[in-house]
Amino acid sequence: MTGLQRAGRWIGEHLVLALGLLVMVYMFVPIAVVMLMSFNDNSKSRNVYAFQDFTWSNWAHPCRPNGMCDAVVRSIEIGLLATLVATILGSLAAFALVRHDFVGRSAANTVIFLPMASPEIVMGSSLLALFVASGFGGRLGFVTIFIAHVMFCLSFVIVTVKARLTGLDENLEQAAMDLYASEWTTFWRVTFPLVFPGVAAAALLSFSLSFDDFIITNLNAGQTVTFPMFVWGVAQRGIPMQVNVVGTVMFLISMFLVLGNMLATRKKVAA
Repeated sequence: MTGLQRAGRWIGEHLVLALGLLVMVYMFVPIAVVMLMSFNDNSKSRNVYAFQDFTWSNWAHPCRPNGMCDAVVRSIEIGLLATLVATILGSLAAFALVRHDFVGRSAANTVIFLPMASPEIVMGSSLLALFVASGFGGRLGFVTIFIAHVMFCLSFVIVTVKARLTGLDENLEQAAMDLYASEWTTFWRVTFPLVFPGVAAAALLSFSLSFDDFIITNLNAGQTVTFPMFVWGVAQRGIPMQVNVVGTVMFLISMFLVLGNMLATRKKVAA
């Protein structure tokens, strides 16, 4: 084998890895910029993303912009409530769609994808029209944001849990019942532990979508201000560096949750 052939073989074996690393770098560069800017003292410049001096002040005083921490807490509250409700309802719907045959099942599977495929402006304006027609037009706020977030998170939960259920080996449940386990015991001891990674992934996805949403929230918020709406408002005067602190904290929390879930799964497999 010539040197040229060996080089070509080496490139072929490592090309996928190299492309994967490039994609990862491309994805994480913006996050690295956000982390870097959380330590930026930009008081001497009007250019928000020009790094001036290193400072701990942004982390020491994350609530310095008035109203920002209130908006963050409000977004977390709505995100947690919407995630809880959407995960429960979506998981039940996924079980029904995968395990039961009923009239309109194929149509239901199609309708589930519509909120995911529709532009957010369409869903947001549709929900606003629904709230106005239902008499909530003058009471837009926390409740209407919560309902809207549950509505658009529901489809993502159903699709994620369905994917996990579809790949589940039903022979494991049948084996448990052959060993005289009741249906309830089989569900909690066999089915639910196997489906739980999909449910947890759906919950994390729902919270991320809820916390990050702006378009649907802005149309149905009334006077209530969430964190994305606060950032949009202050951006016209200059984004405070504390916004990058919040973004960094949320990213680190997400990473710890994902890594913790991976480690727990590996321990269970090893045991």
